[in-house]
Amino acid sequence: MDEQLRVGLIGAGPWATTVHAPVIAEHPGTRLTTIWARRAEAAAELAEAHDATTAGTPDELIADVDAVAFAVPPEVQAEIAVRAAEQGKHLILEKPIAATLQDAERLADAVKANDVASLVVLTKRYAPETREQLAQLEQQGGWVGGSARWLTGALLGGPYSQSPWRHERGPLDDIGPHAFDLLDATLGTITDVVAADESEHGLWQIVFRHEGGATSVATMTMKLPLEPSIAEVIVYGEHGHRVLADRGTTAQQAFTNLLDDFVAMVDSGTTEHPLDVRRGLHLQRVIDLARRKAGA
Repeated sequence: MDEQLRVGLIGAGPWATTVHAPVIAEHPGTRLTTIWARRAEAAAELAEAHDATTAGTPDELIADVDAVAFAVPPEVQAEIAVRAAEQGKHLILEKPIAATLQDAERLADAVKANDVASLVVLTKRYAPETREQLAQLEQQGGWVGGSARWLTGALLGGPYSQSPWRHERGPLDDIGPHAFDLLDATLGTITDVVAADESEHGLWQIVFRHEGGATSVATMTMKLPLEPSIAEVIVYGEHGHRVLADRGTTAQQAFTNLLDDFVAMVDSGTTEHPLDVRRGLHLQRVIDLARRKAGA
C-alpha cells in the first residue's frame, strides 16, 4: 500500500499484548493508532508501549481508523464489529466471531452489506506448513476419515485461565473453531454433527459427517494438566494416513502472514478470502449444532 492502514485494537488482554499489538505495530503495511479496552489502565499501558493513543469508547476508536482488530470475548466483539462494518471499517476478527449464531449472522450480513474486508484469526491456517500440507492433501484426495485431538490444561493455569468466557463456554468455542476448521479443510465441508457429548470432566467428543461422505471425530478439553499439550489433526484414506505437522510457526509469525493477506485485500478492494467472516459463520453453525446435539 502507498500508505499504512490505520488499525485500531479492541482489547488489551494477554493475546492482544503478545500478538495483536506488537505485530500490527511492526508490520510495514499497518500502523497501530488507537486502543480501547474495558480496563482503561490496560489500554493506556499497551498504547504507551507501541506509540499509540487510547479511545474513550469503541465508537471513538472506530471513527479514527481504517480497520479494527479484535481481541475480546465473542459477545463483545460481535456487537462492536457490526457497528464498525456499518461505518465501512475493515475487520480482523477473533474466533468464534460471536457468542450466538444469530449474532454471527448479523455480523456476516453487516460485512457483506457494507463491502468491507474481513479475516478470522484461525492461527494455524496462516502457518506456511499448514497451507502447504492442505494443498498436498487436496491434490492427493481420497481421504475418508480423520480425527482432531486438542487436549490442554489452559483453564487450569496460565495467561488465559482467568478468562470468564472461556470457563463459561469451554473448549467448544475456544478450541473448537481451530479443530473444526482443519477437519473441514482436509476432509470437505462439515455438513452434520452425528453425535456430540460433553463429559462431567469437561471432555468433548464430537462426530462429524463431511460433504463427500467422509467422517471425523474431534476430542477436546482445556482441563487436563498435560505438558506439553496435544494439538493434532490426522486424516486417512486410500493413500494411507497423514498428520498435519507443526513446524514451529509462532502465533506472531502466523498473525504477520494474516496481515499480509489483509493489507493486500484492502489495497486491491477484495472482500472475499477463504478465511473471511463467512468462514467464521460456518464454524459458528457447527458450534451451535454441536452444542444443541449435546444438549449443553
